[in-house]
Amino acid sequence: MGTLFIIITATISVSLISFIGALTLFFKDKILEKILLILVAFSAGALFGGAFLHLIPEAIETLGIENNSLLKIFLSLILGFCLFFILEQFISWHHHHIKECKDCPKVKPFSYLILISDSFHNFIDGIIIAASFVVSLQAGIVTTLAVALHEIPQEIGDFGVLVFGGFKKSKALFVNFLTALFAVIGGITGFLLFETIGEFVVYLLPFAAGNFIYIAASDLIPEIKHKSGEKKSFLHFCVFLLGIGIMFLFKLFF
Repeated sequence: MGTLFIIITATISVSLISFIGALTLFFKDKILEKILLILVAFSAGALFGGAFLHLIPEAIETLGIENNSLLKIFLSLILGFCLFFILEQFISWHHHHIKECKDCPKVKPFSYLILISDSFHNFIDGIIIAASFVVSLQAGIVTTLAVALHEIPQEIGDFGVLVFGGFKKSKALFVNFLTALFAVIGGITGFLLFETIGEFVVYLLPFAAGNFIYIAASDLIPEIKHKSGEKKSFLHFCVFLLGIGIMFLFKLFF
């Protein structure tokens, strides 16, 4: 039970990082509106970087580069991409067929996709943290620190996306924290089913990567393109590259 307690403590600590978006509460609404697209661009870069520099390479490193393994990895990635394509169509259809509340803010479908995708990703992080603590305390601490550092830029970007997508700031913080708690669920699951789930967990990595790629490519980047002038477009592209660059640095050093 001692190991399980440490895993729960570690995953709760990582989950609390979701509140880093609270820093934006100190900004006035006008200032926040001006930086929202910058946060969206940053989030798009972080999602691409997370998918191509972390999730997919981790799956390949774990399973090897045999043709059969690579095929399964990329099929899982395509499945994740296609599932979110279908899911967004369903959410959009649902929004068009319900009575709209005049006083309620309109929440864009991609906001819900971000929450669902983050839940998947955080669940996987929890399993990875649990597996590392089962191996050794030192491995668990290193992995937890790596996950925490990796989450900081992504949580900042995701909070901006949620607000840009129609959530009020307080609600965006709350729902973002709820998705972060999936790391705790993943940690407990990973500890209890460590020997049973085995290799299956690895295929969740490219599946989550497919989610990230879909959201960034089909939702976030189009938002930036359609609502930016020439100068702002260049700024947003630079911020997009910054998001990728930070994920690359995390890959190199952590």
